[in-house]
Amino acid sequence: MKIVILMGSPNRKGSTAMLVGHFVNGATEAGHDCEVVDVCHMDIHPCTGCVRCGYEGPCVQKDDMQAVRAKLLQCDMVVFATPLYYYGMSAQLKMVVDRFCAFNSSLNSRRLKSALLTVAWNAADWTFDALTAHYKTLVRYIRLRDMGMVLGYGCGTTGMTRSSGYPEAAYRLGKGL
Repeated sequence: MKIVILMGSPNRKGSTAMLVGHFVNGATEAGHDCEVVDVCHMDIHPCTGCVRCGYEGPCVQKDDMQAVRAKLLQCDMVVFATPLYYYGMSAQLKMVVDRFCAFNSSLNSRRLKSALLTVAWNAADWTFDALTAHYKTLVRYIRLRDMGMVLGYGCGTTGMTRSSGYPEAAYRLGKGL
């Protein structure tokens, strides 16, 4: 299976990257091909809502989203990886998700598998409510098949994350695909 991980953390060595690395290790050991797409360090612009794409044509913006689009339309699974920013996904990852509208039908027809990897400083039981609701809505709308979520409560630093069970959970998620 070809897996595209949309890495939505601007911190290349942070807790989100740690979960991604463990997920990739597990998935690779299970025989899957993984590609991490660092959307935070690409030239991607926000959707302008012009709808010139007609929800299925080329976007008028000529940026790195064209490459992301090609990868998503050739993979079997997409993983959304993001730190929790004000109880949602990072702005960089949200910008990519908003641009899905230019290939909505093609994306829906793919019936991709999906997963969510996320971390937050906060450890309250409600910490991920808004993000998981958004993710579940994307799963339903895009007709994704959710393979699981790793919700890293109390992962405010890489040290906190490293000493938690979340890297192992990410590894097991990847290995179990």
